[in-house]
Amino acid sequence: MTQLVFIENGRAVTDSLTVAKVFGKDHDHVMRDVRQQLNKLQEAGEAEWGVSNFGETQYQHHQNKQWYPKFEMTEDAFAIVAMSYTTPEAMKMKVKFLTEFKRMKEILHNPPVPVLDSNAAIAIALRQTADVMDKLPQIESRMDRIENTTTIDYGQQRALKKAGSSRVVGFLGGRKSAAYKHSGIRSSAYSALWNDYQEHFGINSYNNTLKKDCERGLKYVATWTPPNNLLIEIEETNGQKLF
Repeated sequence: MTQLVFIENGRAVTDSLTVAKVFGKDHDHVMRDVRQQLNKLQEAGEAEWGVSNFGETQYQHHQNKQWYPKFEMTEDAFAIVAMSYTTPEAMKMKVKFLTEFKRMKEILHNPPVPVLDSNAAIAIALRQTADVMDKLPQIESRMDRIENTTTIDYGQQRALKKAGSSRVVGFLGGRKSAAYKHSGIRSSAYSALWNDYQEHFGINSYNNTLKKDCERGLKYVATWTPPNNLLIEIEETNGQKLF
């Protein structure tokens, strides 16, 4: 069976040789029909459209090996040329052409996935695995760099600050206590906590806590205890032994 439509340079096209064969016409007559339509398009000021949809090329005759001209046509170009072919048989052929154009366009937009035999599939899987293994040291190195440089986000910073504040307020005896209301003692308590925290994690601010250390940071704050001299000062200010 003659292939009605084929893909050329990423487009679904047919050609004048195929049209001549399928419609039972001399190729010279089909070439004449094409040139007539191109002339009409030029007269209508649509020469550029003609150039885009009709492509003149060559084919080699299978017998004398000589080269002759032919036209390739898009679906729209074919429709214009075949417009005058109106016999019942010609109408059937036009429907077949248009159906085949539609099928080819679907192939262009949704190329079929090749079916692989088991050996080919295994070979591809092994090659992909080998590629991943080759890249694994780079991936691990990149992940290590990310883990060792990415700091906690804003939400985690707030959670850490809230945990620290809760711990300090607890040691001061609550927000209504004399020690809490004493700005100097309160400031000393907060400074002591965050200075100890920064020294423990080797950073210059709790905001620079690494993401990987976030849970450890929260646990550190939850178990932190003020230095003895600050504890004594808090007790004396509050006028009672709290601890």
